[in-house]
Formats: sequence, C-alpha cells, structure tokens
Amino acid sequence: MKQRVLLTGGAGYIGSHTYVALVEAGYDVLILDNFSNAARDVPKRLAKITGHEAVVVEANVLDRASLDRVFAEQKIDAVIHFAAFKSVGESVRKPLAYMQNNVVGLVNLMQAMDNAGVRRLVFSSSATVYGEAVELPTPETAPLSYGNPYGYSKLVCEQIIEQTVASDRGWTVGVLRYFNPVGAHPSGLIGEDPSGIPDNLMPYVAKVAAGELPILSVFGNDYPTPDGTGVRDYIHVVDLARGHVQSLAALERDGQGHVVNLGTGRGYSVLELIATYARASNRDIPYKIAPRRDGDAAASYADPSLAKKVLGFEAQYDLFDMCRTSWVWMQNSAETAE
Repeated sequence: MKQRVLLTGGAGYIGSHTYVALVEAGYDVLILDNFSNAARDVPKRLAKITGHEAVVVEANVLDRASLDRVFAEQKIDAVIHFAAFKSVGESVRKPLAYMQNNVVGLVNLMQAMDNAGVRRLVFSSSATVYGEAVELPTPETAPLSYGNPYGYSKLVCEQIIEQTVASDRGWTVGVLRYFNPVGAHPSGLIGEDPSGIPDNLMPYVAKVAAGELPILSVFGNDYPTPDGTGVRDYIHVVDLARGHVQSLAALERDGQGHVVNLGTGRGYSVLELIATYARASNRDIPYKIAPRRDGDAAASYADPSLAKKVLGFEAQYDLFDMCRTSWVWMQNSAETAE
C-alpha cells in the first residue's frame, strides 16, 4: 500500500520539484495550495513529467476548516509543509504578514494533523535561523538567531515543533534547514517563477540574462568576503527535493525526528554566480553595485555532514548545473508564453 503524503504549497517552486521526487519514489501525493505564488498550470506540467495526473486541493493553511476537511476526507500518512512566505526583503517590509502566514499556518496545520492522528511531518525551515553565522561552515549545533522577520518566523516555527514533540512522543518531525535553492527540473517544465520583481538572486539574474530586466543590483561589495560580495551556499532544487524524500524515509525507518542542514557545503559569491550564469546562458549580465540590504548576512554556507549521516543525503549538482537548468527553464517559459 502506497504511503499518502500531503504536500502543502506543493505547486510552488520547491514543492513542485518535491512532488516529482516523491512520485518517482513511489509515494501517492496530494497537493494543497492556494496558488498565491504558483502558476495555475503547474499541475499539468507535473503530469507531463510524471505521467500521472496531479491531485490538487485548492486551500489556504490559514483556513483551519479546509485543513480539517482534507484530513477527514483523505487518508493521509504524512505531511511535507512548504506553504509559507519566503522573501527576506519582503519580510522586512511586511513582518506581520510573515508571522501570520508562516507561524499561524504551521499551528493550524499541526492542530489539524493532531486531530486526525497524523503526526509525521517534514518541515521546510531555513538557514536564516542561524542569523549572522558565527561558524562557517555552519553545523546544526551553531547558535540560533535571526536577522530579519522571515528568519524569526522560521525560528518560531522550529520552536513550536520542538515543544510539540517534547509534549507528545507520537510526533516524528524532520526539520530541514535549507540554504539557497536554485536551478530547475532538467525537463525545463517547472522552475522558479516568482510573481513580480524577484527578491532572490538567481531568478533576477535569469531575467536579466533573458532581457526581461535591464540590470542586476549587487547589494554590497564591501563584505568581509574574497570579492566583497555576499557568499551563499546554493543548492540545486532537485537535490533539495531528494532530501525531502530521504527525510520522510528516515522518519518512517527510524521512528524519530531530525534537524539537518540541506546544502552543498560550498559557498559562492554573488559575482561568482553572475559569471557562471553568463557562461551557462552565453549572455552578458550587466550589474551595478548598490547599498547593502537590511537583514543580509555576509556569508552563509552549510556543514551538510549530519544530513549525509542521518539521511544519506549528498548534493550531486554543481553551480554550473544550477545555472544551466535555470536557463533552460527560462527559455522554455519564454517559448510557452509566446
């Protein structure tokens, strides 16, 4: 009997790639999404990739009644929770929206799960819970902090999970601290497609390479890094998706939770990413130096050794792969739009 997984935010960027990885691993998957930051045609694209119709419930995790109805009507064995706002810059401008959506959304979901007796959860967290990293590469034992409302919302969510698990050992939860997901599925059918002007670096670089935006702003070139620009651990979204499948399998296998970093363990600067994307796309990418942004750390990259030990996780794609698949996705999206 196939395990049935509820994927909240499953039509979004990371959620859609994880859907593919779960189906390929033999799971039965139900997507729950309100399409606030996902294209309506994503389920059709997923069907093309997997050969199976994607089953979708349109609902918001802030709507507790809808969540209760899903658990009452569907047999769910486990949940992977993606449905959250995720932009650092936007969170600085809209902190209350981030607290409501990310924190209240998790509480609603866990209450609905608890009522239904479903207590196996994989939670989408973030390396922003380390704040300004004091240890590089950053292990899971590093001090927790935050530098922006988005990071704070993820830290609060982690604490809610920790206290819930401590109160009821029936819960098994995998907390996955992402570094910087980028790239796209090799098919070019799904990828990162933010509405409006992108807040994250690679989709902005991609739009400049495609000529959709005129120039890239590099926020700060006076950080204490090799070239003065911010350094991040970029991880291919297909690797990240596989990490969720491995996390779910570990919860089933071990009967206990885990908190692990999902990253490559290698930091790349903004200028390195721009140069690599230019090579992958064979396009010039004009940029200008702009003032630092509030809430941005100088450097952040993972110590992924615990994920390898606990989950068997190891990133397989390098930065060129990330840029190349992103560019294929951008070209495919442009052709589809014409």
